[in-house]
Amino acid sequence: MLTILQKEFNSFLNSPVAYVVLSVFLIATGLFVWVFPDSSVLDYGYADLQTLFSLAPWIFLFLIPAITMRTFAEEKKAGTIELLLTRPLTDGQIIGGKYLACFLLALVALVPTLLYYFSVYKLGSPEGNVDSAATVGSYLGLALLAAVFAAIGVLASALTRDQIIAFLVAVVGCFLVYSGFDSLASVLDGSPAYYVSQLGIAAHYRDLSKGLVDSRDLVYFFSVVAVALQATRLVLRSRNW
Repeated sequence: MLTILQKEFNSFLNSPVAYVVLSVFLIATGLFVWVFPDSSVLDYGYADLQTLFSLAPWIFLFLIPAITMRTFAEEKKAGTIELLLTRPLTDGQIIGGKYLACFLLALVALVPTLLYYFSVYKLGSPEGNVDSAATVGSYLGLALLAAVFAAIGVLASALTRDQIIAFLVAVVGCFLVYSGFDSLASVLDGSPAYYVSQLGIAAHYRDLSKGLVDSRDLVYFFSVVAVALQATRLVLRSRNW
């Protein structure tokens, strides 16, 4: 699996995709956090990064599918998928290596945003007047969100040989899991609304953004990742049916 991980990650770094993804993410978040007056921290008057943590999931909704769309679709289109699958590697190792490479690239995109936190920390009055617990929880939430989106993206790529179709399927899938259940819950009342909202990512992400790291939220994210990767494994196994 480590061999696949290294190969995939290096291929990202040797292609313009990784640099385009990182640049778009950092430019978009930088403009909204520091430049645009309606969302700028400098005009907001409070030392927090709510703008970043509200905006990042929607950017990830498009950027992570752009990363994952090539994982299996490119192999199928190039005709190298059978060669890959006949190597002395299990389906789980192949999927795990490709998935982790995509996930790591998403995490790399988050690392430079730590400068935003240190800047806000310094700008606080008094210095350090920022909710660090909520910030840590929000970063954890973004990392877990990226993990889920990457798993859905890898599944979408395994379903087709066309990268554009893989991208579109992944975007729709990520949107439904992130916001679809919240939208459905908004038309319901009482307990049904609560339970439906808990099926989506947004509710669990909001909890983590408050600095409340609940084991139920962690189990939810890991479960969605596991289901998506297992579905990918079933798709690859279907070649023998």
